[in-house]
Amino acid sequence: MELHLKIIGILLIAVALVHISFPKYFNWKQELSALSIINRQMMYVHSFFIAFVVLLMGLLCLTSASELIGTALGRRICLGFGVFWTIRLIVQFFGYSSKVWRGKIFETVVHVLFSVIWVYLSAVFLSAYLA
Repeated sequence: MELHLKIIGILLIAVALVHISFPKYFNWKQELSALSIINRQMMYVHSFFIAFVVLLMGLLCLTSASELIGTALGRRICLGFGVFWTIRLIVQFFGYSSKVWRGKIFETVVHVLFSVIWVYLSAVFLSAYLA
């Protein structure tokens, strides 16, 4: 289980770093230009903090895997992370329209890849809680 948490740590750090490419990849400068300044800034600020929290989750898993599985507090943290990533998995299928990815090779690969990652995170964190 400790190895899985360390793998998750690396995955989450990678996911956090991918957020750096979002503004350019999603063409936020043009796409968000019609929004009010507060809505535009909320996109940037919220995306930053989502990435930051994911980075911190990753660092916690990478540096404190034994404490996450070996203490009552750690297992409760794993439960919280497991619930979080399970909800994120559900959002992957019901929060985004399939029009975003269906029929597009790259987007479909990304959709499937992240679905698998969310399943893995959910399963490991919930298993760590139950262990």
